[in-house]
Amino acid sequence: MKHANVALFVTHMGCPHQCSFCNQKTISGSLKPLELDDIDEACKTAVSSGKTSRESSEIAFFGGSFTAIDEDYMISLLDRAKQYIDKGFFKGVRISTRPDCINKHKLEILKKYGVTAIELGAQSMVNSVLALNERGHTAEDVVNASELIKEYGFELGLQMMTGLYGSDDEKDIFTANELIKLSPATVRIYPTIVLEGTKLADYLKDGKYEAQSLENATELCAKLLLMFHENGIKVIRLGLHSGGNVCEGYIAGAYHPAFRELCEGRIYLEKMLGALKNQDKSKRYLIEAAKSSVSKAKGQSKINEKTLKNQGYYCIIKGNDFLKDYEISVKEF
Repeated sequence: MKHANVALFVTHMGCPHQCSFCNQKTISGSLKPLELDDIDEACKTAVSSGKTSRESSEIAFFGGSFTAIDEDYMISLLDRAKQYIDKGFFKGVRISTRPDCINKHKLEILKKYGVTAIELGAQSMVNSVLALNERGHTAEDVVNASELIKEYGFELGLQMMTGLYGSDDEKDIFTANELIKLSPATVRIYPTIVLEGTKLADYLKDGKYEAQSLENATELCAKLLLMFHENGIKVIRLGLHSGGNVCEGYIAGAYHPAFRELCEGRIYLEKMLGALKNQDKSKRYLIEAAKSSVSKAKGQSKINEKTLKNQGYYCIIKGNDFLKDYEISVKEF
């Protein structure tokens, strides 16, 4: 059964910087400050669904830099959320924040009020890219904050972006490798989207920036997804969520409501083509994938099946109880 989580957006009020790509109103759908009644309403709705769980459901404060907001306000939000944790409806609180807004004092407060997971918006581990996008922190800040978070016993999550102004595939792969070294429990990968009302939109119009195409972002993010998977790191989000006013504010970039599905399909396609390379096209092949991953192996709208056929391979894709995600087996039949 899918467990109910509660996502609450703190918007931009905690951010000390205006990053080149950020428009919080477009991403979250609102600039209205989060109020205590909003927490009550969201938590009660989730609880009434009967799907909340002490073991896995979380209350999550996203959308801004949670530990950078006014401390009294931050504590008031945490205190209200903790009431629902104490009643056994949720296992804890997940927050997102900036790497340069983490210190021992903040972590002690978070621990006291039931925070169990902290996600850092690293975005890049290349200092020149961070500076160009006016992030206001360095790669070293990401390393230091990550180590401190793990020292205090929190689950560490890291967020990265691909296709940022001044970046490229090589730098994005470097960033992924640097994040892997920090051993986070989870990662989120966001291809850069150009939104109205941002500096990045101005750079695009001036010709200083070229947005990633969907095809290029899919190819790159498929590689990154597999890198994290092979290192035992769970990618809990791939691509910007479709809520808020994203579609209305979108100008350019690799935005697709099923972006993860595209990336997973690409992983399977490349594995299948690699296994079939130099094989006799006059023969028929059975390709097996994990039962839960058959649709991924076939690709969105069965595009992978069509691609194999167009390249001269006659294949049937079926499930196998003994294979894991992204594993395949190819044999003649």
